[in-house]
Amino acid sequence: MKSRLTLLAGSLLVAACATPPQPASAPAVVSPASAPGAELPPPAPVEPASAPVVAPPPGRPVSKPIQPPAVLQEGQGRALLERLLPQGIPDRKGWSNDIMGAFSHLKIPYTPQFFCAVLAVAEQESGFSPDPVVPNLSKIVWGEIDQRRQKYLIPQFVVDAAMSKKSPDGRTFKQRVDALRTKREMNALYEDMVRELPFGQTIFEHKNPIRDGGPMQVSVAFAETHVRAWPYPYSYASLRDEVFTRRGSVYFGTAILLQYPAPYHDMVYRFADFNAGRYASRNAAFQQAVAKLSGRKLALDGDIMLYNNKMNRDLSGEVSDTQRALQAISGRLGMSDAEMLRDLKLEKLSGFAQSPLYQKVFALAGSKAPREIIPQIVLVSPKFTHKLTTEWFARRVDGRYQRCLARDGAN
Repeated sequence: MKSRLTLLAGSLLVAACATPPQPASAPAVVSPASAPGAELPPPAPVEPASAPVVAPPPGRPVSKPIQPPAVLQEGQGRALLERLLPQGIPDRKGWSNDIMGAFSHLKIPYTPQFFCAVLAVAEQESGFSPDPVVPNLSKIVWGEIDQRRQKYLIPQFVVDAAMSKKSPDGRTFKQRVDALRTKREMNALYEDMVRELPFGQTIFEHKNPIRDGGPMQVSVAFAETHVRAWPYPYSYASLRDEVFTRRGSVYFGTAILLQYPAPYHDMVYRFADFNAGRYASRNAAFQQAVAKLSGRKLALDGDIMLYNNKMNRDLSGEVSDTQRALQAISGRLGMSDAEMLRDLKLEKLSGFAQSPLYQKVFALAGSKAPREIIPQIVLVSPKFTHKLTTEWFARRVDGRYQRCLARDGAN
């Protein structure tokens, strides 16, 4: 009986931490915990943007065009980063070392634009805290546990008995939930449950609800994919645990943000992609063009296809709204369903922009149709107290980015 109660406690905690699944009819709603990494294909070599910057929205400073980066040596790069790092942040030297290590190993050029992009995301996600606190995390977890207890008619004494079991660190699981402050602590608690509970490795190994973490809120799934394509330069005991460190989070966060070729005219679209998935800004513009050509309303979320697993680009086989809209104008495009599907399978890769389908859609849409827009996505999380969107995130990060550039006189 005791082992069954313990197993129940683990199940409840998993349910408490996970974001409830969204209905299929609401494709423009995502969880920020899964967005940055879960939608990403294997990484491609970095290709710095060089196109001129588009006109900014009203009230935003006009940026200089992003020029081909000058080749700086490591010492010059470190001096540049020293000028750009905010004063007064905790362990400033440690941040400098971890950022320089990430840029060097990922072959990212040392430029004000790229350094400031990483610094802006880190500041937005954590305020440069190596283990950012999630406000009211314990209360959130207990609230979710109680909701599920009531939903499944589980007596309170059963939950209480299960959570009173002592955990490996000497505290009961209840005491550890009461003390939860960060995702890193939450991940450690879950991992202890996996090891402690009967058959935990079999039942829970691939169901850890903590999907991202560290000061750049990096997806564990992205890290697992990235190390297969680009060897991680540091030794570690657990890649999952490494993501929750500053070193690992900065390294993989830099890779998500910068180590892929995106022909954007403004860094704000990379910030949107960081939140919504690589090429989401390009794909949302494609959806907008298709919507106008077909006269159909589409969610401009950057997800053109439907997937069982976006990381592995495993299609569900279902037809998306964007596909239906394309089928409605297939005659004007001069393409069969099979030809369009062939090209749509590239939507998470840089090559989609060179595909016949993409070229024909924008040929019909005209030269004034934007090739990049911020995806319109509502972010869902128990820790949010008001409505947040991908656009809110991207603009907030972009403001920090502009202030960072000003510290070096680069803006």
